[in-house]
Amino acid sequence: MAVRGLKDLKESYDCVVIGGGLGGLTCANRLAKMGRSVLLLEQHTQLGGLATWFKRKKHIFDVALHGFPVGMTKTLRKYWSRDISDRIVQLKGIRFDNPQFQLETTYDREDFIRLLTDKFGATRETVERFFTVTREMNFFDDQAKTTRELFQEFFPDRDDIWRLLMEPITYANGSTLDDPAISYGIVFSNFMSQGVFTFRGGTDLFISLMDKELGANGVDVRVGVLVDKIIVDGGKAVGVHAGGKTIRARSVVSNANLKTTVLDMLDNGAVSPEFRAKTEAVRVNNSSCQVYMGIKPGEKIDFIGDLLFTSTAPKFDAELMLSKNVTSRTFSVYYPDMRPGGPERYTIVASSNARYEDWDGLTPEQYKAEKARLAEDTLNALEKYIPGARAKIDHLEVATPRTFKRYTLHVKGSSFGTKFEGLEISQNLPKEAPGLFHTGSVAIIMSGWLGAANYGVIVANEVDKYLGV
Repeated sequence: MAVRGLKDLKESYDCVVIGGGLGGLTCANRLAKMGRSVLLLEQHTQLGGLATWFKRKKHIFDVALHGFPVGMTKTLRKYWSRDISDRIVQLKGIRFDNPQFQLETTYDREDFIRLLTDKFGATRETVERFFTVTREMNFFDDQAKTTRELFQEFFPDRDDIWRLLMEPITYANGSTLDDPAISYGIVFSNFMSQGVFTFRGGTDLFISLMDKELGANGVDVRVGVLVDKIIVDGGKAVGVHAGGKTIRARSVVSNANLKTTVLDMLDNGAVSPEFRAKTEAVRVNNSSCQVYMGIKPGEKIDFIGDLLFTSTAPKFDAELMLSKNVTSRTFSVYYPDMRPGGPERYTIVASSNARYEDWDGLTPEQYKAEKARLAEDTLNALEKYIPGARAKIDHLEVATPRTFKRYTLHVKGSSFGTKFEGLEISQNLPKEAPGLFHTGSVAIIMSGWLGAANYGVIVANEVDKYLGV
């Protein structure tokens, strides 16, 4: 189980993992199962990264939207435990409500084919070809084609169809129409397999079970420990400096933000000037705002969908979705059956994409006022779906990009790591500094929980190969 601080460390480890997000946790667990000695260091007092939770009164709030592809079940069963994977359940309904259409869907291939043909009038042949093309996309495909060009090819000038296809993925990984089509297609096809799933029991149980599994497999987990430097000696990563201590290791994996890892944790000269310059040029993905609402004990709310994608914007606009004047938000509703065994509680999380720059630099008075305005706007939007919602809520709290930066230390509070060009930097880091690896939010494969966990597995296998016999 996780321990706070650095007391009683081993003399050295096969690997030090920096950061306890899902990528770091899965990488550490995989290495431990392969017989490696692993130390995991998390700067926060709680594991999970953005897959975490917090408590207020008697409410437990999951941080972020709940929903991932069915592939998460296989990943958890294979690389964690059956006890964890058996708690994955499918969401009952995903709703859309915007000026162009209102609908409910199971968000899988068959239902989308039905919607696109019956409701939106596309031919089945075109829809089938679109699904085939997106399903066959991979990381090595042409990066030049944008999602806009992909949509135009199959559904020319149909911004209503574009909205249906794009809006949830923008919430999932921050994609825009002008990002590489593969950063859209891979994520979309993952969800289209069998729909959207979640963890029954809440993120608090999910992470606690992972913590228990890490302990059982021998991972030394420490929280409240900030790594300030990755030590490179003789061109190789040989440990880290954290909490005033030097910790030796045969390899290092960073689950921190990519730019932080290369530009802040490494001394100048640890990587080539060209590699450093490429890292500096990598764009950071956007952040988000969230409004957490707890429903009073004894109050009930009718089923309005598990995920409710709402917008007042006339059509899909990724830039408009980032505005502080929110037009698009997703309500993620946590019904009592999602946390069985406890008091019957409802919580609602409203999420909207956001720019860090719009929130940075505000005075304390301005910041407080902007958070209050966001809360009020969110309540107004919620009243449409839950009449009298205000009277049912006994706790309301707002998180902004500044909140996410504070707790995760992500550059600009990024909720989705970097844009696609960060993948090359992440993958090639071991070539620049042997023994140093990165697993973290790179948009193409960091489409939420599944992408983070799978990238952790990929990196663990690379580390094991590096360490040898």
